[in-house]
Amino acid sequence: MTDDALRSAALTSKAWPFEEARKLMKRWPDGKPGGEPMVFETGYGPSGLPHIGTFTEVLRTTWVRRAYETLTGGAPTRLIAFSDDMDGLRKVPDNVPNPALLQEALGKPLTKVPDPFGCHESFAHHNNALLRSFLDRFGFDYEFLSASDCYSSGRFDPTLRSVLAHFDEIMGVMLPTLREERRQTYSPVLPVSPSTGRVLQVPVRVVDAAAGTIAFTDEDGSEVTQSALGGMAKLQWKVDWAMRWVALGVDYEMAGKDLIDSVVQSGKIARVLGQRPPEGFNYEMFLDEKGEKISKSKGNGLGLEDWLTYGSEDSLAFYLYREPKKAKSLHLGLIPRAVDDYWQFREKWPDQPPEQKLGNPVHHIHEGKVPASTLPLSFGLLLNLTSLPGVADKDTAWKFVRRYQPDLSPEANPELDELIGLAVNYARDFVVPTLKRRRPVGMEIEALNELDGMLAVLPADASADEIQNQVFEIGKRQPFESLRHWFQALYETLLGSPQGPRMGSFIALYGIDNSRHLIAQALASAEG
Repeated sequence: MTDDALRSAALTSKAWPFEEARKLMKRWPDGKPGGEPMVFETGYGPSGLPHIGTFTEVLRTTWVRRAYETLTGGAPTRLIAFSDDMDGLRKVPDNVPNPALLQEALGKPLTKVPDPFGCHESFAHHNNALLRSFLDRFGFDYEFLSASDCYSSGRFDPTLRSVLAHFDEIMGVMLPTLREERRQTYSPVLPVSPSTGRVLQVPVRVVDAAAGTIAFTDEDGSEVTQSALGGMAKLQWKVDWAMRWVALGVDYEMAGKDLIDSVVQSGKIARVLGQRPPEGFNYEMFLDEKGEKISKSKGNGLGLEDWLTYGSEDSLAFYLYREPKKAKSLHLGLIPRAVDDYWQFREKWPDQPPEQKLGNPVHHIHEGKVPASTLPLSFGLLLNLTSLPGVADKDTAWKFVRRYQPDLSPEANPELDELIGLAVNYARDFVVPTLKRRRPVGMEIEALNELDGMLAVLPADASADEIQNQVFEIGKRQPFESLRHWFQALYETLLGSPQGPRMGSFIALYGIDNSRHLIAQALASAEG
């Protein structure tokens, strides 16, 4: 696809990254003044360990960024991954060691809270490092910014002065959104106590906006006048978000559905400060297997390493791409289908016209450079293989695969090699413990005997299609209610599962002799 054809298709593509990118073209029809880069931002609150929901925001924002670059023929862009690490620690997360250490630091900026894992300067530094390792693993192009660094270095000071200068207008935006009790103590500015180092939720009076001076009552009851600049104060959440947009010149930031009100109020405050709020959209939240919203503090979110123990990076990206405005479950049971769906979409991509290519998730996952290789065996079939007795390791599984297709090898097929290893892990931990082969009954016994006789006369190298046709014929001859009932009987009696693979492919992969052994075991159990 030529660059011109790509841009032409992108201008009308209904793929959501292109729809989002076109908002930025309307925002700056002639590009940003002075050739400045379009600024994309994602935010992270390091009060808990990062999970896939955190990672997803950066991934999705990157897809919009790349779509914008496609539309503009390579206009400059930046992606800021921002950590709100100057927030005061409000509660101790449920999923960290040494909770008493954190309990003693409640209220302090996260960069001043000890690291309960004992390996970083602070709890925020620990979680920031995990976030960056997530992003680096996937090769993201981003600039990491820390709220504590931006406040303490003075980078935010000019915009903080503007907040103080527009203090009453900002209060006018926020007070109508608060309960009466909250209005009595609300302040857009949260000073850091000079006596305890905690971030205080107390009323603040602006003494001198130009000098950045504020006054408030400290925790010990004393009246304090001090600077709000240089890290001596931070802003309340919605005001902080708006200030950051203005200070960093942010053009695009997406947010979860739970932050719709924050987006609205922060947008109003950004306008008070003299800047148009960024473009973006509100995505739906991820749910755990119980249908509950995932949470860093609860620790019920799925870790990136959890998915990558059992599924490929591309399968994760594929799952995260689809339907961002629809609430979706996020748990390990989704992996097998995500892996196979990814490969099905990847195999379709080369033959699709430009407009369909741009709507294919793999186009965005691979930035338009989709690998040409295909997968000779589905992940589902590999799971069936590695769930069988005696095939619980990668080397053994490869022996079956190479017999099935001799030209395959770990060296020549690294993606297949990775998937075999992942299948071994998933089968071991989630499939094998659930398998329970039942005894065949009635007509199933006769059908299995006929299947065994059929396999006995087939050559060892019979094709999957040839075997599948024979299995079909047996099902048609026997008085099963439907072919579906025949195949379900095969899955339950031979594999111990209510569903399974295309039987012709499975038997060809596992081998005719081994498959006959499974049948013999099933028939023996019926006799017993």
